[in-house]
Amino acid sequence: YCTLIKKNYGSCTISESVKDGEKQVLYGTPVGTLESRYVYTPQGNTWFLTKHPVKSEEDYKILTYMNEDMAITPDFSKYEAGIKAMGDEALLMPIISSEMKSSFQSLLENWVGTEELTYAVYDYPDALEECLGAMQKNSKIAAQYAAQCDAESFIFWEDSSTGNLSPSFFRDYIADEISTWADILHDNDKYLIHHACGQLRGLLPEMGKTGIDMVESISPPPTGDICSYEARELLPESVGLIGGIEPTVLLNYNMDELSSYVTEVIEKTGKKKFILGNSDSCPPGVEIEKFKMISELVREM
Repeated sequence: YCTLIKKNYGSCTISESVKDGEKQVLYGTPVGTLESRYVYTPQGNTWFLTKHPVKSEEDYKILTYMNEDMAITPDFSKYEAGIKAMGDEALLMPIISSEMKSSFQSLLENWVGTEELTYAVYDYPDALEECLGAMQKNSKIAAQYAAQCDAESFIFWEDSSTGNLSPSFFRDYIADEISTWADILHDNDKYLIHHACGQLRGLLPEMGKTGIDMVESISPPPTGDICSYEARELLPESVGLIGGIEPTVLLNYNMDELSSYVTEVIEKTGKKKFILGNSDSCPPGVEIEKFKMISELVREM
C-alpha cells in the first residue's frame, strides 16, 4: 500500500527528539503547541504512542487550525515507484485518505484516545465537530486526487472494531465520510476496500450502508468476533469479503488441521466475492509451507 498525497503544513512546524528509547513530537502553530510521546519496543521494532497530543477543548482548536492551514497536494511517486519495481509481482493498494483512515478513527487512535474522545463527544461537541469538519475537508480533497491515479482499487486502514467504537459513533461520525470516498471512486469506476481487523459483528450492518466494495480482514475469535460466512448475513450481496483464516489457527494448527479448517471456511462462505486470506496479519513463526498448502488447496477446490 502507499499514500498518494503530500501534506503541506503551512505555518505548523513539526519537530522530533529521541532520548533513551522515548520519542517526543511537537506540533507548533501560532495558536498553540501539541505534544505526542512514543516508546520504542525492540521486540516489535516499532514505536508505540504513549501520550496523545489532544487533551483539552483548546487542543482541538489547535488541531483544527493545523488542518485548516494545511494544503493537500497529489504525489503519486511512491505508487509509480512501486509499479516500476514490482510490476505484476505485487498488489499495490493506494490509501484513499489523508489520515489513512476516517477522521474520527484517526482522532481515536492518533490524536485523542478512546476514553478522552468519548468524553469530548459530550463535553465539547462543538469543538470536536469543527475539528472533524476541517479534517474531513482534507480527506475529501485527498480522495479526489487519489481517484485520478490509475489504480483500480483503494483501501483505508480503519481498524474498525466495537472494542473501541460503538455502532452509533460509527453511524454519526464516520459513515458519511466513507460514503463520500465511495461515491468519488465509483464515479471513476474504481473500488473501495475497508480494512477492519477487530470485532465487527456489531458494526457490519452500518458498514454495509456506506457503499464500500469489500471488507478486508474478517476474523473469527479470538482476533475478531465473526466468521466470514456469518458476515455474509450482515452485509449486502454487493460487498465482498477478504480474510477468513484466524491468525492463531494459522500459527498453531498442523497441516491436516489447517487443511480441514480452510476447507470448511471456503465451503461455508462460498467462492463468490470472497478472497481467502489470513485475517489482519500473519503471526511470526508461520511456515511458508502452510501458505503453499493453502494455495494448492484453493486451486483444487
